[in-house]
Amino acid sequence: MIILAAGLLMAASSPRLFADDTNAPVTLSGLLACGKCSLHICTECQNILQVQQDGKTVNYWLTQNAISKDFHSNICGTDGEKVTVTGTVKDDGDKHILTASKIEEAK
Repeated sequence: MIILAAGLLMAASSPRLFADDTNAPVTLSGLLACGKCSLHICTECQNILQVQQDGKTVNYWLTQNAISKDFHSNICGTDGEKVTVTGTVKDDGDKHILTASKIEEAK
């Protein structure tokens, strides 16, 4: 009984043991384009990564962090660029929100 209580106490004090991997980094490759200038799906410039998944184009809206903002000049006013993005994804309704930790041109 004491061992069980000690185990429960340790589990309660270690929330990472039971956390899911929703914040685990992912790496996605696709076309990074400006949502306003190239894709015409938003009213302000924003990086959107278009990835082909199961025969469909899936849009990942990049958060406006320093990494995303720094890369925007590469794609704004163009047809976009093939890239690989590493970051974390969360869903906000029907939108996939991607917080980039790294953006690299596709090789």
